[in-house]
Amino acid sequence: MKVLVIGSGGREHAIVWKLNQSPKVTELYCAPGNAGINEIAVGVDIKADDVEGLLNFVNDKSIELTVVGPEIPLEKGIVDRFTEHGKLIFGPKKSAARLEHSKIFAKDFMKRNNIPTAAYETFSLDDKAKVFDFISITDYPLVIKADGLAAGKGVIICANIDEAIKTVNELFDDKIFGSAGENIVIEQFLTGVEASVFAICDGENYVVLPASQDHKKIGEDETGKNTGGMGAYAPANKAVNSDVMKKIRERVIEPVLKYMKSEGNEFKGCLYCGLMIDRSGDPYVIEFNTRFGDPETQVVLPIISSDLFDMFIASASGNINKYKLSLNGNFCCTIVLASGGYPDNYEIGKEITGVNELSSDAIAFHAGTKADGGKLLTDGGRVLNVTGISDIGLKEAINIAYHNAAKIDFDNKYYRTDIGLKGL
Repeated sequence: MKVLVIGSGGREHAIVWKLNQSPKVTELYCAPGNAGINEIAVGVDIKADDVEGLLNFVNDKSIELTVVGPEIPLEKGIVDRFTEHGKLIFGPKKSAARLEHSKIFAKDFMKRNNIPTAAYETFSLDDKAKVFDFISITDYPLVIKADGLAAGKGVIICANIDEAIKTVNELFDDKIFGSAGENIVIEQFLTGVEASVFAICDGENYVVLPASQDHKKIGEDETGKNTGGMGAYAPANKAVNSDVMKKIRERVIEPVLKYMKSEGNEFKGCLYCGLMIDRSGDPYVIEFNTRFGDPETQVVLPIISSDLFDMFIASASGNINKYKLSLNGNFCCTIVLASGGYPDNYEIGKEITGVNELSSDAIAFHAGTKADGGKLLTDGGRVLNVTGISDIGLKEAINIAYHNAAKIDFDNKYYRTDIGLKGL
């Protein structure tokens, strides 16, 4: 069957890599793709948010399944548009994707349906005076979130009132996240162990994938600014044991599917649950995404042995309960190689060397790369995800990832050296 993957990052490279292993996939396309993706799929020069251009391509090529990687096409209603034209597509409709593209919608949904999350208040640009009144009397630390999509960077932890005032001014006055920050959520700071859990849903039923753990901060020991993710490992068995997973199923995933459907927002696709697990093993939702996480996908998919194409088809066609998930027993760790300066200003166009020198138990998933005249160049803040795979244990997977990350070089290469250590 002919498959189109939408996106251009490390997540999409991992999806394409896994789909390419399916004997049922005869033609594989990716729009717009990147230098690594285009080695195993046909790159299509259409932007990920060009819904009409993508629909025309699917019609022209008789594509039988489309897989949406990033969040922006979902916010723009690509699933609704494709479904109107009878096209099979993996992902939620726009009304269900609000779980990600509006933090206020998600928080209000969780509150009225008793899904565990941090206490919160919401404010708009017109409420600036009320915001300052609130942050002057509340407890610290607290968390301020932009309501809309901010490329994984719209969450700021404030240790004191001065930091909170600065953050509110940056959101409302400086508009550091544009219109995404015109409405905000201020919520209680939760403590515990973070974990990411993907549930592949068909509106009513679901399959849950092994838990992973992301590393969001730019600096060692989770310091500095939030990023799109600097690395991850899976399975995160220390954070999410069988008892914790049972609670996540019963208290989070199943209520989301039940109440989203009852409210007219049936959820299909990947429900990403970003969680905080407290000392009692109780899960609290930090955020929902409505697509695969990045870089968690780069460590979750290599530990799945069953056919990813079948999983996507089952979700999109409403038959996920017929899909049999199987795992291969591997452990994975991925290291994000970033451009110096990320997540702020950084340079692109730097030549990359060493990608073809990795060992057989490592994969370089391309995130921000482009090919130019026979050279591989940097083309983003997060450039490559070097994933180590081991059937022995997590420590070995971490060692493989770092050993191979050291083989790759480009000017101002930056990466954290503590990815995965929490899992040991």
